[in-house]
Amino acid sequence: MARTYIHELAEWPRFSWDSGAIAPLLSEVRLRQGLLLGRMKSYGFASQWTATLKVLTEETIKSSAIEGVVLDPESVRSSIAKKLGLDVAGLKAHKDRSVEGVVEMMVDATQRFEVPLTKERLFDWHAHLFPGVRRTTDKFRVGAWRDDSQGSMQVISGPIGRPKVHYVAPAVNRLDAEMERFLGWFESNKQNDPLLKTAIAHLWFVTIHPFEDGNGRIARAIAEMCLARSDGSAQRFYSMSSQILEERRSYYEILEKTQSGSLDITEWLTWFLECLHRAIEQSNRITSSALEKEAFWLNVKKKNVALNPRQKKVLNKLFSAFEGKLTRAKWMKLTKASSRTALRDIEDLIDLGVLEQEEAGGRSTSYRLKKLARE
Repeated sequence: MARTYIHELAEWPRFSWDSGAIAPLLSEVRLRQGLLLGRMKSYGFASQWTATLKVLTEETIKSSAIEGVVLDPESVRSSIAKKLGLDVAGLKAHKDRSVEGVVEMMVDATQRFEVPLTKERLFDWHAHLFPGVRRTTDKFRVGAWRDDSQGSMQVISGPIGRPKVHYVAPAVNRLDAEMERFLGWFESNKQNDPLLKTAIAHLWFVTIHPFEDGNGRIARAIAEMCLARSDGSAQRFYSMSSQILEERRSYYEILEKTQSGSLDITEWLTWFLECLHRAIEQSNRITSSALEKEAFWLNVKKKNVALNPRQKKVLNKLFSAFEGKLTRAKWMKLTKASSRTALRDIEDLIDLGVLEQEEAGGRSTSYRLKKLARE
């Protein structure tokens, strides 16, 4: 028996939901969102943009990772900092066309969130995702709606010859009308609650699936644009895509279930709001580490502590994705230094009060950051 998708239903796209069922969760997410924004506003302007850089870097990397696209973190961070006009110490210039494109889309969505979303703007975003393929070709349409010349747009998985069809998108002859209706709703006041609008926009866009590729990444950029409108700020302090990546399996499962169900999207809204709630909770880790790092380096500068390039490199690593404990062997590996040089670097930082030795000694001697005393 052929499956019926929600875009084939007579009432499409008149979504409905149980307001009473989601009201407590919606209130809780709004509360957490407000508390986070209030906490971040208590920091200085520079600190807020430091946290924004960290969050936008996470959002860009993780949104691509959901689709299996791996981006270089330093290239992403460098590109975002440049586009935001941020002067970040120790940041090296990285040029990667694929990175530049996805960053361009994310920065445009979040920093120009008040600008209306149009067909032309979506075409620009799509073209940014696929640099070097600016023109529409027979093999791949970039910066234009799909044409289904190779068959209907399907979301599939499984081995070649035995594919499993998870979803079939609307026919290409419906795209102009479908996207005109979506964009009209997006810029209207038909849904006043910004969080519900974010969840609905995400679902609606990926259901239409207007492009040959990149629909998921663009849908998440649209969601970030909605959330920026919700916050009323271009500064971003939580990353939805980071949490979606953690829950990728259930993300695809709930999408497939919703797209094959009825227009009652209560389950989708519940999943989305719960995921957003967890994203906001996790943001404390992301933003706190960024602010802690900034405060540390400001304090180092204030106290006129002289550090060599090897020491700066390792200390920056300790504030990011450093795995395990810092030992002399790891110092040597990171800096390509000799055992004697590594030990001297570490001892100098201990004397300066920057590092301290952890309790265990001997062959397992390890070190950790020691907060500089503030005057």
